[in-house]
Amino acid sequence: MSFVSALCRLAVALWVGGAALFTFILTPIIFRSESRDAAGRIVGYLFPVYFRWGLACGAVALVALLVVRGKSWIPAAALMAVMLAVTAFQAFHVEPKAAELKRQIPSFETTTKDHPLRREFSKLHGISAACNLSVIAGGVVLVILL
Repeated sequence: MSFVSALCRLAVALWVGGAALFTFILTPIIFRSESRDAAGRIVGYLFPVYFRWGLACGAVALVALLVVRGKSWIPAAALMAVMLAVTAFQAFHVEPKAAELKRQIPSFETTTKDHPLRREFSKLHGISAACNLSVIAGGVVLVILL
């Protein structure tokens, strides 16, 4: 295996691993914490860092794949482009909108669950989770293609 193809696999593993870590471990822990307001501040700090990291890893993987052009490189490159688009949608549309809503909600402890802003925030959180799951599924397929 060449250095470039190993770099591609490592970048995909880091990208997909980050999505899995946030979806299945960190997000449930953060949102089960005692203070929902503190959880919101943590998410506001961690999620933008994760999305920048995911986009960087995806871009490195795509460039490495295009340089190597090994077996099944065209379907893998197309899948990576779609995964990058999903991560960019999260990073530049879903998460900034969720962060803005979070700033408008005075307190998660005192705001009722049927409050319109809380419902909208929950919807965006669900969209973000679906995007992460699609990146994870795409990563599984990439492992098979690479």
